[in-house]
Amino acid sequence: MAEDLSERPRDLLVSGHVNVDRFLQVERFPEPDRTVPLRGNRAELGGTAGNVARVAARFGVATGLVARVGGEFPASFESELASAGIDLRGLVRVAAVPTPICYIIEDRRGSQRTLIDQGPMGGDLEEASLPGPWLKEYSWLHLATGDPAFQLRLAAAARAEGVKVAADPAQEIHYRWDRRRFRALVRGSEILFGNASEVERAVDYVGAADVDGLLVHVPLVVRTEGSAGATAFSRAGALHVPAARPRRVRSEVGAGDAFRGGFYAGWFAGRPLAECLRAGTRASARWIEGLR
Repeated sequence: MAEDLSERPRDLLVSGHVNVDRFLQVERFPEPDRTVPLRGNRAELGGTAGNVARVAARFGVATGLVARVGGEFPASFESELASAGIDLRGLVRVAAVPTPICYIIEDRRGSQRTLIDQGPMGGDLEEASLPGPWLKEYSWLHLATGDPAFQLRLAAAARAEGVKVAADPAQEIHYRWDRRRFRALVRGSEILFGNASEVERAVDYVGAADVDGLLVHVPLVVRTEGSAGATAFSRAGALHVPAARPRRVRSEVGAGDAFRGGFYAGWFAGRPLAECLRAGTRASARWIEGLR
């Protein structure tokens, strides 16, 4: 049971997806126009924002969510978020719309194919309501996946209240963001998170030659590197830490989100940057082992 965070000053507000993750296990992926049997399937609570918030809260970060789910989002999943001590004032149920579902197909070698039904997180949310006056209770806003127009409006509202912003569009940097909107996202952000391909795309979007060129726009870039660990790039130089090795592998889906939750645990505890990175790699390894 997570500690009671209700009386804590609010640390981290996370905006992005809260999904139902539907895992489908197959022996091998089907060829075109062919069928393969399922070896198993399961449904779990997931989504970039949901995962980051749960891990951060587990390690004592006073965390809240901004997300849109469908009317049939499982009550048990909402209870799981609430029991973790997560502030759910920003969790909006949209009736008569399918809840976001991520279909994750895994073969016996651990390779994956992923499909997502965005539900109420899809489309243009430029007119969707932002958090109310309680936004200013938070010290940081973490922008994960979601409609770029909504995320940019939320970032502007947060900055107007003195809330610091971290940008983390994840895989959606490749297909929901463009140069103009991405530059608006990092302008005024304090941290940019991404894996190697996402940071490479970010470098391209700002017209830089390498990661150092991103530092003109954002003072800290945190790049996750899978089994190689993680590297932080700042104007003081680069800092690398190796990965923490999981003792077993249940699933790697969401491991990057878990890294962010662990990183924030160190961040809000005032730890040096290297310790924040190590906290992230440890959280990621625990997640891969199935310790959710």
